[in-house]
Amino acid sequence: MVRCINFTASRDWCLARSFASAGLKSTTTTLHDGDTTIHCWIPKTHKPNKPNLLLVHGIGANAKWQWDPIISRVTPLFNVYVPDLLFYGDSYTRRPERTEHFQAECVMRTLESVGLIGKINLVGLSYGGFVGYSMANQFPEAIERVVIVGSGVSLDSEIDLEEGLFSSKNIKDAANILLAQTPEKTRELLRISFYKPPPPNLAPSCLINDFIDEMNVDYFEEKRECIEAVQKDRKFSDLPKIIQQPTLIVWGENDAIFPLDLGHLGEGAELIVLKKTGHAMNMEQPKELCRLFKLFLIQHSLPQS
Repeated sequence: MVRCINFTASRDWCLARSFASAGLKSTTTTLHDGDTTIHCWIPKTHKPNKPNLLLVHGIGANAKWQWDPIISRVTPLFNVYVPDLLFYGDSYTRRPERTEHFQAECVMRTLESVGLIGKINLVGLSYGGFVGYSMANQFPEAIERVVIVGSGVSLDSEIDLEEGLFSSKNIKDAANILLAQTPEKTRELLRISFYKPPPPNLAPSCLINDFIDEMNVDYFEEKRECIEAVQKDRKFSDLPKIIQQPTLIVWGENDAIFPLDLGHLGEGAELIVLKKTGHAMNMEQPKELCRLFKLFLIQHSLPQS
């Protein structure tokens, strides 16, 4: 019987080489008396003349897979820090907390442990936007500017799920798609994540199963609990209406996971919508995202249109 090569493991190794070539190194930090371990990519050499940039990934693969399309573009401009959130990559905890607030606290303590100097510019992608928004509110003195990319932070679990503003009315069904365990569910996830999804039969099922085994099997229940914790009793009225930091929201016009209806955070947040773009902006529009990061985080400006 012919077997597919272990494409996922090979690709993961290549991505690690790519991050290293971009000037980053792998670190592991232990928190909570050994109960929590956070893996994070940090600069091999911190450059005082560069601003700091924290990239917080979303649901799916580990941080390398999600940020590789932009990593070589941002490391010349910033001191870049890329953590794996809990239950992704080599990050995990034995503690029972599953909220984005706990994820945010773990990331912040990790950055302190690795010796990050100066204020932080933060970019949160999808689920990472929830974590990033929590960091900005928990640690306002540390966060300078915030970019939220395709993240339904303003989600109201009673209103938005009932009105179908999320991809599924049932959060458990949504989790089963976001944490796809079969090739069919994976292809469905690709279909709703991209404006122009890849052809359904582009990758054979054996390669998709290989990816699932490497990325989605471990800590499946813990990841599901993190997704459920985000929307549990979530009310827009309970969110801080004025985020202290200058904030940019970037959204795909055709996002089917967090539709554009959720692209509002009240005063102090600017919204930019990318045309002909779905939820996976990091994959579909990496060059444009980096342009916006440079404009907003370094030049402190925005496009005229």
